[in-house]
Amino acid sequence: MKKNTLSIHSENILPIIKKWLYSDKNIFIRELISNACDALNKVKILKEQGAIQSDESDLKVSVQIDKANRTITIADTGIGMTAEEVEKYIAQIAFSGAEEFINKYKSQVEKDPIIGHFGLGFYSAYMVAKTVDIQTRSYQPDASAVFWSCDGTSTYEIDAGSKASRGTEIVLHIDEESSEFLEESTLKELMIRFCRFLPFPIELNGQSIDNKAPLWMKSPSECTDNDYLNFYRALFPMDPDPIFWIHLNVDYPFTLKGILYFPKIHRRFDSKESSIKLFCNRVFVSDNCSDILPDYLMILRGAIDSPDIPLNVSRSYLQVDKNVRQLSSHISKKVSDRLTSLYKTDREKFISCWPDVEMIVKLGILQDEKFYDRVKECLIWKNSQDSWTTVPEYLERNPNSKIFYAPEDRTGSIGKAYREKNIEFLYSNAFVDTALVSFLENKLSCKFQRIDGALDDSLLDETREKTVLDSDGKTSGAKIASFIRQSLSKDGVEVEAKSLSLDSLPGMVILKEEERRLRDYMSLTQGKPMMNFLSKKTFIVNTNNKLVQAIERLQRKQPEVAKDLACHLYDLSLLAQKELEPSEVEQVISRHTVVLEKLADLYQE
Repeated sequence: MKKNTLSIHSENILPIIKKWLYSDKNIFIRELISNACDALNKVKILKEQGAIQSDESDLKVSVQIDKANRTITIADTGIGMTAEEVEKYIAQIAFSGAEEFINKYKSQVEKDPIIGHFGLGFYSAYMVAKTVDIQTRSYQPDASAVFWSCDGTSTYEIDAGSKASRGTEIVLHIDEESSEFLEESTLKELMIRFCRFLPFPIELNGQSIDNKAPLWMKSPSECTDNDYLNFYRALFPMDPDPIFWIHLNVDYPFTLKGILYFPKIHRRFDSKESSIKLFCNRVFVSDNCSDILPDYLMILRGAIDSPDIPLNVSRSYLQVDKNVRQLSSHISKKVSDRLTSLYKTDREKFISCWPDVEMIVKLGILQDEKFYDRVKECLIWKNSQDSWTTVPEYLERNPNSKIFYAPEDRTGSIGKAYREKNIEFLYSNAFVDTALVSFLENKLSCKFQRIDGALDDSLLDETREKTVLDSDGKTSGAKIASFIRQSLSKDGVEVEAKSLSLDSLPGMVILKEEERRLRDYMSLTQGKPMMNFLSKKTFIVNTNNKLVQAIERLQRKQPEVAKDLACHLYDLSLLAQKELEPSEVEQVISRHTVVLEKLADLYQE
């Protein structure tokens, strides 16, 4: 058996890094500035060890643009490098000096973690530069300045440098394709995006970019409401103020800090918009936290910082592992704890916040059974008596009863009939309620019934039921139902005439509960209303209503007008219950105009 070592051609590595390692060449400024901050942090650690004398006021990163010479210089007053270290950490690709330093000074870096890990960040410079020069001088008293230069090939130059003080200067000779980075406004925007929470002063062309310590680094007990609100405004300046927040501060079994905000839902709000910023040791990584947070929490705003989050080698996105799943579970628990705590301690505030947290609670219940177990007691519904209740509370007041419910914007006269009979029903608003009621039926062994899903016996007034038969053996109700059925001439629409308790309700369209739920599910998955899907309906007309009685009289004298009124009555019921396809509304309006014209002519006669 023959054994050998893999052969790696260094001349092929830089083109691979330049083209494939980083998904966005904007990242070069993040990598180089965070490397500079690492060098500054090492100075602090060495000072604590007594290995270096340094005034911390001189620790900073400066970025200088020279448009005339097409260069960007990133300079720091950090630890610097000797010639040997340049050969070791720069000339050897993917040899991370951070890891070696951590191992050497492990007990001292726990409170000030080193940012870099992979040793590849420096080479992101070649995404925008055709040549990179380094001038560096180590903190060691007898060290000499070092110069290093490479044009992106496998060869480099190293020589005596000219730097007189401790630190490192990296000079990027910007290529023609990256000229936009020579614009101060462009570079400033990137520096604010990636570096505004780094722990050292950062300047661009002599002006501070106003970076500061992120609020999540403080203990929650040190933060005021104004601190949280101001931090939110800094992150999301176009949003209205959030309703409340959660401060994450976890040390075991993983390290996690951050602040999650429950946003105020507004007209411009986009729940699909990425809105939680991911950081690793204060370095911005991504706007995408979809692997850390479950779907139902993606509506939240805020920032999360954790050194335990596994990133790909370019620090651009997550690699999902056990830690990520633990983080997701922990954040979900913190959210549910915050919701239930608010419900128990300040129910009025919880109710006022409900429109903004409703979707989180309901989607969480459907997607995560553990989340349901934690928040089930604060799943509230507004009812027809204009108060708030839970399903268990409803069942206590209405034992052995169905749970009646209705969309709040579709109750109309049907809801009025239920209220007159003092029958309590719940208002449903969210599009997820169709799935939610099915879920709760299984969990609570109860039955939900939409108020227009069946005609409840309590709405009937049997004392006014017309039971007298004519010569054909039919009641007047049966005859009006037959006439309206013929007038509509619609397949899948059955007509029944009933004596209802509320005279002002002319009619109602009934769609069976199971069929409606299936239709609502199809509308949700298709992303559009599907009113005619499973269009078998029952049209209930009220024999005690004056319009229905007028149709009954007119069918003998003016059958065409009576027919038009019957169709008009059906259209009105569909319109009141929002059962019309949007494309049908214009046709309904045209038919109504014709009916009114005929009635006007009839009046003139």
